[in-house]
Amino acid sequence: MPPPADTVKVAIEWPGAYPKLMEIDQKKPLSAIIKEVCDGWSLANHECFALQHADSSNFYITEKNRNEIKNGTILRLTTSPAQNAQQLHERIQSSSMDAKLEALKDLASLSRDVTFAQEFINLDGICLLTQMVESGTERYQKLQKIMKPCFGDMLSFTLTAFVELMDHGIVSWDTFSVAFIKKIASFVNKSAMDISILQRSLAILESMVLNSHDLYQKVAQEITIGQLIPHLQGTDQEIQTYTIAVINALFLKAPDERRQVGVESSVDILDCPLTEMANILAQKQLRSIILTHVIRAQRAINNEMAHQLYVLQVLTFNLLEDRMMTKMDPQDQAQRDIIFELRRIAFDAESEPNNSSGSMEKRKSMYTRDYKKLGFINHVNPAMDFTQTPPGMLALDNMLYFAKHHQDAYIRIVLENSSREDKHECPFGRSSIELTKMLCEILKVGELPSETCNDFHPMFFTHDRSFEEFFCICIQLLNKTWKEMRATSEDFNKVMQVVKEQVMRALTTKPSSLDQFKSKLQNLSYTEILKIRQSERMNQEDFQSRPILELKEKIQPEILELIKQQRLNRLVEGTCFRKLNCRRRQDKFWYCRLSPNHKVLHYGDLEESPQGEVPHDSLQDKLPVADIKAVVTGKDCPHMKEKGALKQNKEVLELAFSILYDSNCQLNFIAPDKHEYCIWTDGLNALLGKDMMSELTRNDLDTLLSMEIKLRLLDLENIQIPDAPPPIPKEPSNYDFVYDCN
Repeated sequence: MPPPADTVKVAIEWPGAYPKLMEIDQKKPLSAIIKEVCDGWSLANHECFALQHADSSNFYITEKNRNEIKNGTILRLTTSPAQNAQQLHERIQSSSMDAKLEALKDLASLSRDVTFAQEFINLDGICLLTQMVESGTERYQKLQKIMKPCFGDMLSFTLTAFVELMDHGIVSWDTFSVAFIKKIASFVNKSAMDISILQRSLAILESMVLNSHDLYQKVAQEITIGQLIPHLQGTDQEIQTYTIAVINALFLKAPDERRQVGVESSVDILDCPLTEMANILAQKQLRSIILTHVIRAQRAINNEMAHQLYVLQVLTFNLLEDRMMTKMDPQDQAQRDIIFELRRIAFDAESEPNNSSGSMEKRKSMYTRDYKKLGFINHVNPAMDFTQTPPGMLALDNMLYFAKHHQDAYIRIVLENSSREDKHECPFGRSSIELTKMLCEILKVGELPSETCNDFHPMFFTHDRSFEEFFCICIQLLNKTWKEMRATSEDFNKVMQVVKEQVMRALTTKPSSLDQFKSKLQNLSYTEILKIRQSERMNQEDFQSRPILELKEKIQPEILELIKQQRLNRLVEGTCFRKLNCRRRQDKFWYCRLSPNHKVLHYGDLEESPQGEVPHDSLQDKLPVADIKAVVTGKDCPHMKEKGALKQNKEVLELAFSILYDSNCQLNFIAPDKHEYCIWTDGLNALLGKDMMSELTRNDLDTLLSMEIKLRLLDLENIQIPDAPPPIPKEPSNYDFVYDCN
């Protein structure tokens, strides 16, 4: 007979004693359960004890999380978090350096538990740690040189404990002194510093900047780009990642230009408007250093580094938002001069009329004619073409850049189209405006970076004016595609759709340079796009005749069952999920997989990302499928309703799902990508006997149905299909016939 639903069977350990097997009644108060355990081992003062998980997490059991205890869990009887916090608070102030070091090591480990963290913080533990960092650093370093090498770990454990305690969000970042900020900044500014100390110092600075505007101002006065660059030139990718994360944080929190900030007094300080900061980044050659020492380094780029490069890419492109949303003022002479410059570069060879009687009318007539050749919609006053936002003045900036830096190509495009018949000319002005708008949409200019995206493009780190160069390549592509399509003005939108497809397909290949991107586009001519479209249409062909529809209806359940089995098999293999919080993306993981009999979900925390499948026995927590009440997604998830930065992020919202079980219990997920999100939501719905409704299921169903129908419609008359597959032939005696095409 199965145990009651409110009872769980566990094992409880106590040092020096045999473990106890015990049934815990979840309706009973936790203090009563602890008293019962203590009485079994004849331990007095049960209020000084607590239960914690015996796995690597060592998390305390509380009234809030006790429902997470599952059958078969191994627990440990230990001192209460309050008593443990009090003891550690005293031990880290010990006069013995060895005792202090051991205490700090224990504190760094225990601080991950929010229950212990709350007790330690209540003892003003954060203040004690900051005082130790401010006043004790020099003493630690002297002792490291004079006595034992292990004293170098003391500061590292102190900073680790501080980071873990602050990650719980219990204490405000605004409470820290300037002296503490200066000390942390000094660890980053020193040329020779222990790797673990440097890593934690960078993490602290990033959190300060992201969580407090006042601290941003103070950190910006202590840290300069010049002092951060040496860390990018090293070989440790984790240090490089944290360094770029600090730069991104400073970039993200930099005030806009409307704030009057004096920059002249300190040229390299990051307390300045966004555009000024961008100029400083350019002066320090940050882009080329990242390209050389990170992107083109002889090692793979991990997910966290890819994310930080993506964030830097987004923030850099977001500098264009101001120009993108600025309308042209037709009365502004400086802005009008840019249009005059475009005309001058294109038609400079043409003679100017003399300043004689009536020349003003001739000049106006000539300008109108030239503006028409340049492809503006408003021939009389082309400034009116730039009053729509987006792309606003950004389009005019791109046109001028193209005219000045690619003058031959610019003149060729303008003159080519001005000499064509009207119906086949490609309007350069209108094309440039629409193309700029399209490129801004593709690169999501003006949107905040996603918390989970790793989609950076190496080619944008190869040039200081990468967006302008990107535009120059694409405007030449547009002109080429226009000619290949023999388009007229009525086909303008069709041409833009083809160009967008060409650009998107080329970007998906992640070209390493702008030249490589240009080469990819050369292979994606209009003819090639038509072939790709035709191929995709054939693959997705949907026969509408009645016999075919009946056949589809007959075989669809079989295909759906095949998809269901694939989804369940993927759940059995399991997936590694990343833990996220509002401070930053952490290298903390947890794994979840379905048991082979499809009856239990096994899950648990991991120290690092696994290389393959994680065995069931290493995952401590279990959730019977029978206990699952519902699966919710997106904004209906409990962890998406909480206050925090993730709530506002659309991409994270689209990857979130939760399993609801028992009463007010849930298992919260954020999938690593859209594919895994579809796999898991489909698989969980299949386990609950519900329909699989994801986009991936629809695509798989369409593809497999199409393949199955085509196979069944093959002309196989008088062709005998064997029941068993043909045998694999023996290997040849030699491979002399192989020709290496390379």
